[in-house]
Amino acid sequence: MNDLPLAKARPASSWSTIWILPLIALLIGGWLGWRAYNEAGVDIEVTFSTGEGLQAGKTELIYKGMTIGKVTNLELDDQGQTKGVRATIEVDKEAEEHLREHSRFWLVKPSVSVAGITGLETLVSGNYISVAPGDGKVKRKFVALNEAPPLADDEPGLHLTLKADRLGSLNRDSPVFYKQIQVGRVKSYALMEDHNQVEVKIFIQPEYASLVRKHTRFWNASGVSIAAGLSGLKIRTESLASIVAGGIAFATPEHRKDSPATDPSIPFRLYEDFDAAQAGIKVNLQLHEFDGVEPGRTPVIWKGIQVGYLKTFQVDDDLGGAHVELMLDPRTEDNLVEGTDFWMVKPSISLAGITGLEALVKGNYIAVRPGKKGGKPQRDFVARAKAPPLDLSAPGLHLVLYSDARGSLEVGSPVLFKQLKVGSIQSVQLSQNKQQVAFGVHIEPEYMDLVNDSTRFWNASGITLKGGLGGVEIKSESLQTLLAGGIAFDTPNPQASKLKRRVQRFNLYANQDTALEQGVTLTIKVPSADGLSPGTAIRYKGLEVGKVERIELTEDLQSVLLHARVTQVTQQIAREGTRFWVVKPEVSLTRAANLGTLVSGQYLEVLPAAKAAPMKQYFVAASSAPSADVREEGLRLVLSTARRGSIKPGVIVSYREVPVGKVTDYELGNTADRVLIHVLIEPRYAPLVRSGTRFWNASGIGVDAGLFSGVKVRTESLEALLEGGIAFATPDSSEQGAQALPGQTFALHDEPQEPWLKWAPKIPLAK
Repeated sequence: MNDLPLAKARPASSWSTIWILPLIALLIGGWLGWRAYNEAGVDIEVTFSTGEGLQAGKTELIYKGMTIGKVTNLELDDQGQTKGVRATIEVDKEAEEHLREHSRFWLVKPSVSVAGITGLETLVSGNYISVAPGDGKVKRKFVALNEAPPLADDEPGLHLTLKADRLGSLNRDSPVFYKQIQVGRVKSYALMEDHNQVEVKIFIQPEYASLVRKHTRFWNASGVSIAAGLSGLKIRTESLASIVAGGIAFATPEHRKDSPATDPSIPFRLYEDFDAAQAGIKVNLQLHEFDGVEPGRTPVIWKGIQVGYLKTFQVDDDLGGAHVELMLDPRTEDNLVEGTDFWMVKPSISLAGITGLEALVKGNYIAVRPGKKGGKPQRDFVARAKAPPLDLSAPGLHLVLYSDARGSLEVGSPVLFKQLKVGSIQSVQLSQNKQQVAFGVHIEPEYMDLVNDSTRFWNASGITLKGGLGGVEIKSESLQTLLAGGIAFDTPNPQASKLKRRVQRFNLYANQDTALEQGVTLTIKVPSADGLSPGTAIRYKGLEVGKVERIELTEDLQSVLLHARVTQVTQQIAREGTRFWVVKPEVSLTRAANLGTLVSGQYLEVLPAAKAAPMKQYFVAASSAPSADVREEGLRLVLSTARRGSIKPGVIVSYREVPVGKVTDYELGNTADRVLIHVLIEPRYAPLVRSGTRFWNASGIGVDAGLFSGVKVRTESLEALLEGGIAFATPDSSEQGAQALPGQTFALHDEPQEPWLKWAPKIPLAK
């Protein structure tokens, strides 16, 4: 026990590691407190006229799409001059420097007006407060605007000031148009200090700023401009948007296109309308007749609407015409191209009728028909002597009638149906081939249904005389056609097919008797009109049964349609199954056929159908004459072979080198491993074919050569050598077998065997 060491006493320490934890907590708390202080937002007060749409803790303050604050409290503000709702907004510290004297706040919410829809995004995100930072002293209390402020002047684009005598229906955000394209909008408007004019500020988008030049004219395009009087009704509007929300349009006179760019500091005048702005397009026009024209007063009319006026007038030195300058609406610019027509309209009384009657009230005027958009621009024109034919887009039915002579027909001559005028002639000119006269005819819309495929037109001009022992017959359609000429028509079959083409073509017959000649009209489609023309005959067994009356291309320009009239055996020809083909001269090494057509010309041959077939009026012509009609008599057989070779319809079938039949057709067998050749043996030679008969291909030349036997050349005939052929032989009586039956099938051998060529049975032929 005494050996144990004695304990050493040490003084107790006053420090413990446990004190580290409170120290760390103190440091973290201090850092968090400093951070909270450093990042704390700035509270501002914004007074609104109403608290509608505001919610504490929800409504955000947004600048350029980014949230920079939120409403923390709402309370009524009954004190001071501004009464409403005071909103306390906590703004992010980063935005503190923008909270200055001229900063502006406003509430954004959905709004629908005639100028458009705004704040549409708030339907999803909710109402929010927007801010436009300003300059000046630091400020924490603001009064909100009742609506968004005008577009800032530093926004990229062109900012202009217009001065007007009155505002009209313009409003904030009303569109600004150039050629009916919106290129800007109205920023704001206000009375000027003298209270005599209105100052309108507008904004032009940057990409369109170069369109405004020093001499550009602006005019109020709001709503609809209507001017009515004895001269007619004048209506003008820029667009549907300008009718509803008002608008401004502008243009630079064409002769000022090279004027310098605008100076935004110089205000423009805002004219009342287009006419006051006089911002037209300058057009030079050569007139041959200028009676009654007056500078500044003679209008330019398009479809009853004034689109410009005659600005200057100068008679040519030779007194043969006048050079005038027109000022046209800028909206006509796209139509002032090649093909645009101008002509003078004045009252005119002639045998064809009275025209230009409206000019008795409004005075002579210049009419215009714009050319097609997209054409080559043009500013110099020569006026037509008379009105051009009606545009094909005009309501009604447009037709072209072809005649061998013009007669007394002229532009304006009437088109009559049962002596009632239903249309008029619009143009007279030669056809494309210069062989006929083409009349452009217009049928009024209410009479369009009177014309169909069966309609027949004839020249009703003058008097038709018929005389004989029974007396004299005098016929005239009407007094008007007697004096001025005219066209009449009749539609024998009101139930016939309606017209399918946009501009249908018809024959114009010389008189009524020719036009209403009895018969049936047919349409025959052929690949080409080579050798065919109006008047080409349609024949059946040498007898003329009809004629081609008119020829035209199909709509796809790939074929030709022959419009024909059949006057004989019509009930058999106008039926399904009837076949047509063009007969033309044929010359080859082995045959010459239809040589008469070299003199008389080609014609159409027809093979009528059976009487029981359905009626039909549209046919497709065969490329060649049918090889054999189903009604042709004879023994029909089928030959089976591995290959067709040179066999084709029309190839002869011979017996001992004598033609006794022909090939009518060929086809693949059901399993496509054989070719089936259809042949027809003439009735007289039908007994020659027996069940033991052998057929072989007699086309070409057979050559046998041997070293000692020499060369042996064999061919059936010259025709078989050139065109191909089939031959057959029948064995002697002991091997002949029974007489072949119609439709029986035989093998067609490639070449004959030597014994077959020696067969020579005695077989009586049919009588």
